[in-house]
Amino acid sequence: CVQCRSPHVPNNNHEEDLFNDPYDLDFCPTDDRFNPADIIVALFKCADSFLQQQMTLKMSMCQFSVPLLMPHSKNSQCNLMLWAMRDTVKEWLPHDSSQSKHFAEDNIVQADIPLYSFVRLKNCSLSKSQLLNMILSRGQQNHNYFIHREMEGGAIEKKIANGLVEVCWYLPSGRENLDIFPEPAAFANLRGDICGLLTQFNFLYQVSTAVFVFLDKVEENEQKILLSLPNVKTKLFLVVDVKDRNAKEDILSVKATQEKLDLPKSSIKIKRSNMNVVEFSKNICAAIKTSNVTTMKIINMFDKAVELGLSVDECRSENQEKAAEEIMRGIGVRLEEYKCQLQQEVKQIKKVQSTYKLSKAMRTFIANLSTNNKEKQNYFLKWMKLKLDTKSREKLSALRKKFKEECKKNSKLIAELDQTLLESSLGIEHYMREMGLIYEFSLHSQKTVDEIVALPSVVAKMLLDGYPLELLDGDASNIPERWVADVLMELHKKVGEKSRLLVVSVLGVQSTGKSTLLNTMFGVQFPVSSGRCTRGAYMVFLKVGEDLKTELKYDFIVLIDTEGLKSPEMAQLEDSYEHDNQLATFVIGLSDVTIINIAMENATEMKDVLQITVHAFLRMRQIGKKPVCHFVHQNVAGVSAHSKCMTERKHLLDQLNKMTRIAAEMEKQPSIKAFTDVLDYDIEKNHWNIPGLWHGTPPMAPVNTGYSEAVADFKKTLLEIMKDDRDRKATQIPDFLKWMKSLWRAVKYENFIFSFRNTLVAHAYDNLCKEFSQWEWEFRKHIFSWQTEAELEILNTDNESEVNTWEKVVHSKKSQLSDKITDQKQLMMEKLSHYYKRKDRDVNLIEKYKNDFSKSIIGLAKEIQQSVCIKLDCALQLKISKKKAQDIQRKYRDVIEEQVMQLLGNYKKSSLSDKQLKDVFEKMWTDATINVCGLEHRDIAGSVLIQLKKNFLNRKVNKDLQFVLDTVKTNGDYHESFTRDLLEKIDSFLEHSYKHHKTNIQFEIDLKLHICSFATRQFLEMHKKFLYKNNPQNQLEKLKNQYLSDFLDLYKERDHCQRKAKDFARVCIKPAVEDYVNRSLGVDIVDEIVTSCHSTEYSSRSYFQYNIQRELLQKEDFNSFVRYISNYEMYVKNWIYEHVKQKMSEDETLCKLKNKILQVIFTKITEALNKASKAKDGTHLEDNKESITEFINSMHKYLIKDILLSEEDEKATLFQIQSTCHPFIKSLKTSIEDLKAELQQEFSKSKDIAADLEKLPIRPHDELFKRVFGCGQQCPFCKVPCEAGGNEHAEHHAAVHRPQGLGRYRNLDTEKLVETLCTTDVYSGSKFCNALTKQEWHPYKDYKAYYPEWHIPADPSVEASDYWKYVLVKYNEQFAEKYDAKPADVPQAWRSITKEQALKGLTEAFNMK
Repeated sequence: CVQCRSPHVPNNNHEEDLFNDPYDLDFCPTDDRFNPADIIVALFKCADSFLQQQMTLKMSMCQFSVPLLMPHSKNSQCNLMLWAMRDTVKEWLPHDSSQSKHFAEDNIVQADIPLYSFVRLKNCSLSKSQLLNMILSRGQQNHNYFIHREMEGGAIEKKIANGLVEVCWYLPSGRENLDIFPEPAAFANLRGDICGLLTQFNFLYQVSTAVFVFLDKVEENEQKILLSLPNVKTKLFLVVDVKDRNAKEDILSVKATQEKLDLPKSSIKIKRSNMNVVEFSKNICAAIKTSNVTTMKIINMFDKAVELGLSVDECRSENQEKAAEEIMRGIGVRLEEYKCQLQQEVKQIKKVQSTYKLSKAMRTFIANLSTNNKEKQNYFLKWMKLKLDTKSREKLSALRKKFKEECKKNSKLIAELDQTLLESSLGIEHYMREMGLIYEFSLHSQKTVDEIVALPSVVAKMLLDGYPLELLDGDASNIPERWVADVLMELHKKVGEKSRLLVVSVLGVQSTGKSTLLNTMFGVQFPVSSGRCTRGAYMVFLKVGEDLKTELKYDFIVLIDTEGLKSPEMAQLEDSYEHDNQLATFVIGLSDVTIINIAMENATEMKDVLQITVHAFLRMRQIGKKPVCHFVHQNVAGVSAHSKCMTERKHLLDQLNKMTRIAAEMEKQPSIKAFTDVLDYDIEKNHWNIPGLWHGTPPMAPVNTGYSEAVADFKKTLLEIMKDDRDRKATQIPDFLKWMKSLWRAVKYENFIFSFRNTLVAHAYDNLCKEFSQWEWEFRKHIFSWQTEAELEILNTDNESEVNTWEKVVHSKKSQLSDKITDQKQLMMEKLSHYYKRKDRDVNLIEKYKNDFSKSIIGLAKEIQQSVCIKLDCALQLKISKKKAQDIQRKYRDVIEEQVMQLLGNYKKSSLSDKQLKDVFEKMWTDATINVCGLEHRDIAGSVLIQLKKNFLNRKVNKDLQFVLDTVKTNGDYHESFTRDLLEKIDSFLEHSYKHHKTNIQFEIDLKLHICSFATRQFLEMHKKFLYKNNPQNQLEKLKNQYLSDFLDLYKERDHCQRKAKDFARVCIKPAVEDYVNRSLGVDIVDEIVTSCHSTEYSSRSYFQYNIQRELLQKEDFNSFVRYISNYEMYVKNWIYEHVKQKMSEDETLCKLKNKILQVIFTKITEALNKASKAKDGTHLEDNKESITEFINSMHKYLIKDILLSEEDEKATLFQIQSTCHPFIKSLKTSIEDLKAELQQEFSKSKDIAADLEKLPIRPHDELFKRVFGCGQQCPFCKVPCEAGGNEHAEHHAAVHRPQGLGRYRNLDTEKLVETLCTTDVYSGSKFCNALTKQEWHPYKDYKAYYPEWHIPADPSVEASDYWKYVLVKYNEQFAEKYDAKPADVPQAWRSITKEQALKGLTEAFNMK
């Protein structure tokens, strides 16, 4: 490299040339030396591809710039040296990772690094190469990264190097005081004038973050080149070297160029004559740091090079690259295929083991255990223990002797002896373990004999007699779940299903007296021999006496004894720490009380034990388990030990706090700072000092009575504490087993965060969701009822009042609404608080979700208040609009009534036939109504535009179009709040989506204009419909026959009392009753569905998902699956709508609900009628015509909150009534009964349920949708919908994730749908890329960097649900065709999944019984 830096060919006459006349201007010395850049180009031109790679690698190691673009020669194009740099790998430590010391390492062509290019115009007097060296060397010894003119040979004219682009990299070390740039950067240097190298210059300009153009002045041709460049404001920097000679002219040319390019002043860097290169390099550094950083990988420059006509050195090996890539795709294990292989292996092992026959020894063992004679059984077990202990001692004694002899000789033999020692321990527990395995594997065989089936019952009896049961197989680190579960369930049955458990466990270092402590405390017999220490975990059931049971509230005390932590035999294994961590987590997770046994002799081991237990307690806190913890210090003697050890206890607490902070950091819980944040811990009450067991030196030492007394005190205090703990819920055996299985799964897969795979957690969460849904509906129902009354009160307000009076009523109602909602919100908060105080719902497991539900209550209250306020505003607008229509109607009604009376006067004495009278009336009617004007058309488009402008002034999609369509279905008129609400929904959508899709103001304007133009058309149709319905001309036409009848009756002086009563019932009461039924029906339909036999389908989001997916499976319709996955919201809305229609059509449910409401309102009308027929003093109204008006007004008053009676219709109906009050009331009662029968008949005939649902102001399908749909978010990978309760939850989660191909994910290389589940990939080292990652690969494990609001549990298990596997296999080809991809490579084992297995998998995944 040294020779390469200053290459030259010796010239014997070189020294003579130096002494030639320097003043001879015509003298040109002949020089056969070469510029080093020419030599580099020549060497690379002569080398093959592999030598070029080696040269590039070595030059880069020497911190020397390497070729990026080789200049073209006579027969070749300019060449991008991608292949030459392929082998170069660099390491660096960016500043954002310096604290964690996580260095970055990458192939330099694949690293995302900004590129800064340095080029020159003409013969610039400032050396850009020298300046670059200064920039890259600042703060360190000056190093020549780039060849420059001041180097030996650097000033020699270049022959072939013009057009060469060299690149060098700056890589930070993580030290802010030394690093020039905090992140890596690449610097490119173009040799030669850009005027003659436009291709290279254009290439560099397009791939660079910034381009620095060195120049002295700018001439016209050069200016054209610069003006042709895009984005010059952010990318182009002009570096000007000002010389005293011609300085003014040169600066003016630069300034003119700056103005034409519209460059900011900061993009012009001027080096004046009084500024040295070091100072100027600082200015360039500052410009680089402040430029807009955009990165590009060198590998991604390929396409740009080809586009500009450059060749790429890698093109000649394209086929070989593809072949290598094909092989690479086959490397590694396809995760889902691997899981299937494991499942098959497990099945095969079970199949083989089920064929084994019982050995003679096991037959004898089982036979003696199965005897009904308890005494014989006890003798047998005792003899077995004695014989096995004797045999073990003999074997162990011989092995220990041999081990001692060989300990200094053969290390390999020592390791074998050590393992033999470990395996030579044999006890009854091994036979019991074998018995459990026999039972488990026999279940898979059809030839299972009765004696095997009865084994759980046999062992359950032994448990009641105080024998231990192996819970965790210490040799295989496995729990025989089926065996343990069946034994404990047999025990549960034997005690009459009364099995409340208090679980006590002990943890500590091996051989520190854990088992002895439990034996002494509770009088049990865990093995304590130092020759055979406990392996795994054992449990003993102690029945609580009747006298203590009532105080303690437990039926059994369960003792769990474990193998020691930090055991020597486990310490040899690489994962011993993980083993201890798993054991501690599992045991502490099962326990109500955990005793941490600490022997004070070994501080290092004590520290390790504390570290392990702190991790376990922290994990339990995450999943809601709150065990009681006591520290027992053994071998601490002296009467004042407790007081004197305060310093040690404080030191221990300091250690615990320190370890808690470390563990919290590892478990990603930074808010935890102290041990007391994890547990309720008291330095006085949770510490116990116990003296040594032996009084003297064993083997002749007697037992220390002080030990027993101290242990007895500890036990007594412990039980007193548990008696006083009234908040703790006692766990029964079935729940204990569920928790054990879930906890063991979490321990195996290191998944200690909230997961629906934990059955108890899932049930606890789902129970709360059910309750919350019911509270939410009660909240909504209460407000709906109030809203209906409030709307009617507004509409029933005196028509003669001013508009501001009505506005005051609305304002008053809004104030009442605020109070109502505050009360209901508080009530719901109290219900939530009360729920969390219950002991029967495992609420401790979901404690951390309480805040989410609280936020959901606040959000619900806000949403309801906003919605009801809009409804009240609409009611006011409707009142105003109807008032205008009624005023016009009243004006012409008065004319008509006057004309009717005039006709009567004109023709009273004439004797006309009915036909003549009708003709006279028809002519009068035509003349009177010919000029009736309609309501004024409103400028809907203008109103929408005003709201749109206001929205943009106050700035701080299909979903919104659906909102418009739902809004215009109502019978009201357009209100400006509709547009306001629509724009707020768009703002909310944009705010949420901005996290994933960056949008600008122009996009927002276009989106709102598009949606508002659609909304304007819909709102205009709504307005026209309202105008038509309330058109005075149409309203008067409805009254025409009525006025004709009045005219005929008056002319012939007929009694029209019954007709008037019947007309009043038909024209006034019937529409009001129908409106009441419609207002009430929506709420009643929801009540019917959520309280009937279908209630479970809508009780929670999990239940809803289960039911909808089960139906999809049963229908077996591919298009339904596609709609469910791709357009989840619309599918759910349609599903609920069809479900409501179906349920309402069954057994005439809708008709029954209508009749039920009808009965309610007619009862109210009858009561109002009876009350109105009496005067204020309680007497009957006077029997005259005037009393009818008083009667009608009183009915109004009594029904103001129930129905809306039209004053105009009343007046028209009662026009010129000749009857007195009493006959009218009597006739009205009869007419009302007839009306009731008529409506009941109409209801029974009505079969168009869809039409009935469209009339309802409160649509039941919409309310049910709100109940089960939730936030509507879907997993970013597989599109499974979120099932979290409430709408304000902190994280989205779902019980069952799917193969990602169903969510349209595909392999970019093969175009095949991805078959792996996202939960599997999150556990693995796989990567994903999409639009959000800007098509850059990102690890699934770190998905939260892009999707922080989602919780996707890592699942390494082979137990994923079969449901979606079955769906993908069944419709693989169809999904591929629909998604324009190739079918997924599904594992062969998936093809054997049946429909029944898929349904079973779905049932298990959602924890359905």
